[in-house]
Amino acid sequence: MRTVIALSATTAIAVTAAACGSASTSTTGATVTVTNCGEEVTFDQPLDRLFVNDGGMIATALAAGARDNITAVSSLSRDADILRLEFGQQVDALNEVTTENPTLENFVAARPQVVYAGYNYGMSESRGITVDVLAQHGIDVYQLSEACRQADGESERGTMDPWVALDTDLRNIGTITGHADEGAAAADEVRNRLATLRAAPQTRDRPTVFLFDSGSDTVFTSGSFGGPQGIIDAAGAHNATQDVDDTWTAVSWERLAIADPDVIAFVDYPGQSVEEKIASLRSNPASRSLRAVQEKRFINLPYAMWVSSPLNIDAAEILRKALEQQGSLPESSITTSLDVASLGLNGNDLLVR
Repeated sequence: MRTVIALSATTAIAVTAAACGSASTSTTGATVTVTNCGEEVTFDQPLDRLFVNDGGMIATALAAGARDNITAVSSLSRDADILRLEFGQQVDALNEVTTENPTLENFVAARPQVVYAGYNYGMSESRGITVDVLAQHGIDVYQLSEACRQADGESERGTMDPWVALDTDLRNIGTITGHADEGAAAADEVRNRLATLRAAPQTRDRPTVFLFDSGSDTVFTSGSFGGPQGIIDAAGAHNATQDVDDTWTAVSWERLAIADPDVIAFVDYPGQSVEEKIASLRSNPASRSLRAVQEKRFINLPYAMWVSSPLNIDAAEILRKALEQQGSLPESSITTSLDVASLGLNGNDLLVR
């Protein structure tokens, strides 16, 4: 579990299928046990007070059928529009206790049985919110699989292929909230759509996509274990930072210049607008001459579509069609079901409408 292995595109489906068939789950009396971040974790049943942080995890919980188990959420507002597209009125009824990163006080005040979060996804030592600290307040934790740490005490995250991480969470969240069938059905749907993407016509030399989360002195992006790796790979492209054995991480501007990507993908969320991101690309000496920048080969999708969530498969389908429109991939029968264009996000010159 602690050994870091970057899975190739050709093995991702097989690994996901294997994970689906070998998930460790057991129920004894009024408890249920699942494997989370390499450890067996037991949760009391019924679990009807779940606190979920962040848009990606909210999407996972809703897809797994756990809406009525959710007592509180945090960091929902920035993703409310994209979540409504997928889950409708379920989103409006959620109890958002803070629009920002939750504090320990937010967690404790909501009196949850379980918190669904992860390190750098609501938990961190510097903020005094860890599994052990929450346990001292009688709160159990289900950790986001994408953010499982590679080693205790180390900051690097990611211990499994991103599609396996998503599959694991959909099934586990369904199981611990009493909706195992719904969680499994959601996981199976993702797996089937992933298989369809894999079967689409490919090119011998895959186009390169650079995921631009934000830029300052460095560029924040995502490596081999983040949701973007799974999305870009499934779309038929090459993630420019695939060799970085981490999830979300920073690289140099020179790294972007060397990649010379065919397409630059943006993460849309507050803090740095897409207009500011494009301006930084056009002004930085390392990026202003890149073909993707000069020709505005951009696609901009909401945050909850890039972090680990069932919306990753929608992002992969949308990116695939964008790459086809840009001419980097042959036309396919892939269709998109989520109308992201209706959100009116800027920086979407390649979005197929």
